[in-house]
Amino acid sequence: MAKTDFYPLTVSDIRKETNDCVSVAFEIPTDAQEHFDFIPGQYLTFKHTHESEELRRSYSICSAPHEGELRVAIKKVEGGIFSTFANEKLAAGDVLETMPPMGNFITEIDAANDKNYVAFAAGSGITPVISIIKTVLEEEPKSSFTLIYGNKEFQSIVFREEIEALKNKHLNRLQVVHVLSRERLESEINCGRIDAKKCDALCSTLLSIDTIDKAFICGPEAMIHAVKDYLMDKGMDKSNVKFELFTSSAPLSKKTTVKAQDIDDSDLCDVTVKVDDRTFDLKLAYEGMTILDAALSKGADLPYACKGGVCCTCKCKIVEGEVEMEVNYALEDEEVADGYVLSCQAHPKSKKVVVDFDVS
Repeated sequence: MAKTDFYPLTVSDIRKETNDCVSVAFEIPTDAQEHFDFIPGQYLTFKHTHESEELRRSYSICSAPHEGELRVAIKKVEGGIFSTFANEKLAAGDVLETMPPMGNFITEIDAANDKNYVAFAAGSGITPVISIIKTVLEEEPKSSFTLIYGNKEFQSIVFREEIEALKNKHLNRLQVVHVLSRERLESEINCGRIDAKKCDALCSTLLSIDTIDKAFICGPEAMIHAVKDYLMDKGMDKSNVKFELFTSSAPLSKKTTVKAQDIDDSDLCDVTVKVDDRTFDLKLAYEGMTILDAALSKGADLPYACKGGVCCTCKCKIVEGEVEMEVNYALEDEEVADGYVLSCQAHPKSKKVVVDFDVS
């Protein structure tokens, strides 16, 4: 199966999780079952046409493999066309064009593991985290998990009842700490926002960084960077701190605003894009369009979703030449070292560049 393929998946169930969040389950066609096996922490990319405009959006899987269903959570955001559609109009029986699971916000699950995991989540950042938690509790009987979960108020806690049920079922293995920013609770530790100061308070009372084997962080960008930096400053190895951004506030580089007509022919780079056993040859300015946008403009059917360096849907491998990425929030250091890049962020740095989507 080609990485760029979308499958028509039928919505089998929609469940209201909070006032502004639904979870959506899908029927998987028999001939597509193997393509939709997923690893906890991964996401799905959907394609939807709204007023003649094609939208692509990615949402994390909130179910666990052992539960036997494929389900994502979609939180409504202000001005969000797809999220509003999903929360207000999507219904059981509707069909969504869906790309197979992707993503690096994962960890190796092993029944022999005896590990102590911690997750810091805020708002809809709980979505991939709860998939990981459920899987660890089910498949690693000797491992334990601590969830630090931030929300505005009690009523906005996504999967609140499911989390409580998990805590009751695994009393000695799952610890849950709710942190609310707009609702006062009795303990100061449960009030405010998850930031470096809150991490310090938690590590002084409930957590010991020395005992944490792996940390997962998902939520707003500021929270992710604050928690990640705190944990690593306190001695956690970077490889054991996993994070997932849904959006980034980083501004686009001025490189993307340079127009092709302003570039002299001598400053153009030869770029070859390989995808689905097809080849596209492009002339691309060093400070012009990204490789993804340039290839799309020539009719290449490339995989992409966020175009912000946050997901890894547009990942490809550099076969020849050198490129520069504006930002990278999705690829692991090992992947970059192996020559993988995010095509939505990649600009050529050498006279000849060859990228391959079929080996990614």
